Amino acid sequence: MGILKKFIGDKSFYKKVITLIIPIIIQQGITNVVNLLDNIMVGTLGTEPMSGVAIVNQIIFVFNLTIFGGISGVSIFGAQFFGIGDNIGLRNTFRFKFIFCVITTILALSLFIPFGDELVMLFLDNEANKDIDLTVTLGYAIDYLKIAIIGLIPFMIVQVYTSTLRETGETVAPMVASVISIFVNFILNFILIFGFFGIPALGVKGAALATVIARFIEMIYITVYTHKNKFKYIFIDGVYASLKVPMPLVKKIVKTGTPLLMNEVLWSMGTTFVNQNYSTRGLEVVAANNISSTVWQIFSIIMMAMGTAVSILVGQKLGAGEIEDAKDTDNKLIFLTVTANTVIGLLLIACSPFIPLIYNTEQEVFDLATKFLMVVGASLPIHSFIHVTYFTIRSGGRTFITFLFDSVYTWCVPVVISFLLCRFTSLGIVSIYFIVQFSDIIKICIGLPMLISGIWAKNIIKDNK
Repeated sequence: MGILKKFIGDKSFYKKVITLIIPIIIQQGITNVVNLLDNIMVGTLGTEPMSGVAIVNQIIFVFNLTIFGGISGVSIFGAQFFGIGDNIGLRNTFRFKFIFCVITTILALSLFIPFGDELVMLFLDNEANKDIDLTVTLGYAIDYLKIAIIGLIPFMIVQVYTSTLRETGETVAPMVASVISIFVNFILNFILIFGFFGIPALGVKGAALATVIARFIEMIYITVYTHKNKFKYIFIDGVYASLKVPMPLVKKIVKTGTPLLMNEVLWSMGTTFVNQNYSTRGLEVVAANNISSTVWQIFSIIMMAMGTAVSILVGQKLGAGEIEDAKDTDNKLIFLTVTANTVIGLLLIACSPFIPLIYNTEQEVFDLATKFLMVVGASLPIHSFIHVTYFTIRSGGRTFITFLFDSVYTWCVPVVISFLLCRFTSLGIVSIYFIVQFSDIIKICIGLPMLISGIWAKNIIKDNK
């Protein structure tokens, strides 16, 4: 019973967790499903339009991850400030996020606007795309990019507000804002891409315009909501009266947050490189891997939500100086995450022969996708443990360790293994995929001792004063 008590919480604990993650699950679930439908709509326009949009989204994805990485380091402080009821500290972290995001967006636009063609050609001028009409695809990509980059502005503002609200435990408002945006995007996609209600069919331009409009609506909702409830969210009152952030706090945030920023950039590059290695085994592998990745995003929603739960619940207790309670909460969250994702993994394995049927694809792709889905289903418990371990270590400000644990590991293990096996062996792609996915068992052997030792459990606000 003693062991069970260590890993299983009471009703109030699970009620708190469920209340926190349900809005996130709903938001991410709707996002992933609608994104899938959006891709299908753009795909009906043809291979070149679909490829052009996909390339631009890959480029913008780097910007998105940069914003996320920069905000993540600040959010560690925000959650702990809220944990001790320090609204001035929380206000200062909000200002830091805003300044960082504005500068990053200006730099991104300065790169995307004059060098858009060159950035797109980096993705087109290679062997994997030799069968695509580069000129036509480039034209579609640039048409999409010129409109889509406008959406960077509302995107970064939304991230500043929603991340801070979540640090206070508020997840419903960000969910509502996101759901409204998603449905607006979906409806406008349908109208603007194909042309309805007297509006001409705009194709990829319509897809970009729909996304931009939806993001501005999301921005308006979340900013109005937050400022309208300034008595509930005290930190927002007078937040723009000055953009000054105390220099000692700036130094702490930069020291703690830089590894997270670098981690997001390097991790995304490493993941891309792994997929590039898979692509050397043929276009069928690329298609099957795309199906597997899309489905994975849907089945890993709870895993992702639990990472956020660890950041908020554990981070707040660390900020309040309740170190032992933070460890206890973390043990229960990890156990809940792994247990839930073991069940979800088994469900994915059971569904894997049927999921690829929704795609209009060749038998070889169908068979590969089915086997890939079985592999990711079986590995889901492993990845769920690693995911919450990452957020546990991060919650205590151990960002350099998370940098080593995440992106450096990715480049040293999965990238190297996939490169060597794909290019220098005759091993089948399913076997390679299995080895790469399960190579993360090594990561468990690294993360588990850190969790047990408790070196991550640190109050960074108090310890850095």
